[in-house]
Amino acid sequence: MSSSERARLSIDQGNAGAARTGARHRLAAFSTLAALVLAGCGGGGSSGPAPAPVPEATTPVPASAAPAAAPAPSPAPAPAPAPAPAPIPAPAPLPADVIQSSALSANFCAAPRTGIDPSTGRAYADKPGTLAQEKDWVRAWIDETYLWYDEIPDTLRAATYSTPQAFFDALRTPALTPSGRARDRFHFMYPTNVWRALSQSGIEAGYGFELSIVKSQVPRDVRVAYTEPGTQAAQAGIGRGAKVVGADGVDVVNSKTVDVLNAALFPTAAGQSHTLVLQQLDGSLRTVTLMSEQVTKTPVQNVRTLDTTTGKVGYLLFNDHVATSESQLIAAMARLKADGVQDLVLDLRYNGGGLLDIASELAYMVAGPSRTAGAVFEKLQFNRKNPFQVTEAQTATPFHSTSLGFSTPAGQALPQLGLSRVTVLSGPDTCSASESVINGLRGVNVQVTQIGGTTCGKPYGFIPRDNCATTYFAIQFKGVNNQNFGDYTDGLAPTCTVGDDFSRPLGDPAEGRLAAALAYRVTGICPAVSASVLQASVAGGDGEPLVSGKSPARNSRLLRDAAMPRR
Repeated sequence: MSSSERARLSIDQGNAGAARTGARHRLAAFSTLAALVLAGCGGGGSSGPAPAPVPEATTPVPASAAPAAAPAPSPAPAPAPAPAPAPIPAPAPLPADVIQSSALSANFCAAPRTGIDPSTGRAYADKPGTLAQEKDWVRAWIDETYLWYDEIPDTLRAATYSTPQAFFDALRTPALTPSGRARDRFHFMYPTNVWRALSQSGIEAGYGFELSIVKSQVPRDVRVAYTEPGTQAAQAGIGRGAKVVGADGVDVVNSKTVDVLNAALFPTAAGQSHTLVLQQLDGSLRTVTLMSEQVTKTPVQNVRTLDTTTGKVGYLLFNDHVATSESQLIAAMARLKADGVQDLVLDLRYNGGGLLDIASELAYMVAGPSRTAGAVFEKLQFNRKNPFQVTEAQTATPFHSTSLGFSTPAGQALPQLGLSRVTVLSGPDTCSASESVINGLRGVNVQVTQIGGTTCGKPYGFIPRDNCATTYFAIQFKGVNNQNFGDYTDGLAPTCTVGDDFSRPLGDPAEGRLAAALAYRVTGICPAVSASVLQASVAGGDGEPLVSGKSPARNSRLLRDAAMPRR
């Protein structure tokens, strides 16, 4: 369902100042001394002889004498140390955001909507406001309702984010699961009109096929998991198992960049044309050009009864907990009940979740009244502020025995199989509300055998909230079953690990996971894995990973909001 923005403050500091050096010079002066000799003089008129003259006294200078040597110059003094640059003062920290009641800023919008809200039939609640008010609402709403509101870093400031959506994306706990994954990797938002179309009708832009990313990094492996009936993909004959090897001229398997690939494989709006190269199961290559369209999902497919030597086994592929699935699940269960199935294989390998009440209805139709009467399908644990002011009884979702009115008239008794055991086909795309089906049935002692891969690990859910044309999904509760178990943040592990078999259609008794389920039902032994099956893995490899094309809302556990049909 989504991009995040991280705000960072940087301070560039440069050192200023030049080193100053000075040199001092000394001059040496040399002088020559001369010795002066004085001569004495005598008077006349004496009869004696005149005295002999006194010879001139002189200071002898040796012939070998040389001028005195100049003294050695003094060494230059060390340069004076450069003065330390004056530190550039850090900007003053932004003052902490003042968190007030979300009611004070709700529906004050920078671009208010006008007219009638089609989901309510009433005028939009939007009022003229500012982006700052929208960010105020986001911060307050998180503080009031987010499950881990007290783990939000206190350094985050609304002023450093350009939009309320970017601010919302940052407002999550940094905590990790025991395996080291982010505990909250599920935070997301949608334009409200897009969310309404997806949740109520299962309408989403695409070509009509679901892709399974077996390996998201180089060398990538991207396969067609299934197609939606009546779509471009179905009409073009694109089938399960086809490997996507090229997209708009870019090598899907080996390209180090993914922007072109993600745009081509996962269009975000109708009317986008892209060319794909597919490798068929027989190894041949095929080039197709597809135009994205608004695809209406068919959440329940391939319903069938398999005759085995040990009785009839029902099979159904369930891909989405959207509103339209209610009527389709009811029809499928009624058919399987009429066929007299004794066991059920529920294929949830590509089901990322959705409406929790749909999951409850499905679990009831599997188990029946004898195990579920008076029991809780899932209890919700909110933060300690009890933001929705609910009692303990109100936090419990029962096993619904009648329809709730999503796509079937409310109050109708649901068909039920009354099974004491069920086999679920699972994988890393089995998420949230789908995990609730598994956990909820185990909570009333239905034996759930899980064949395939470990589920995504999302025991959390949301109550969607619309503000100013954006619908926000922040984790607000944790779900536990009737036995108070809900600790599976790293997923629910399978009974038998079996990779996805893209060589055969879903619902084919020879398909790897279904074949393993049928065999385990009889022998209780996990079969050896065929070389034709692949286990999805998004880790490892080179280059940027592909994003998952599945919208965030399809990896969710959602409570009904005000615009959804009520009981």
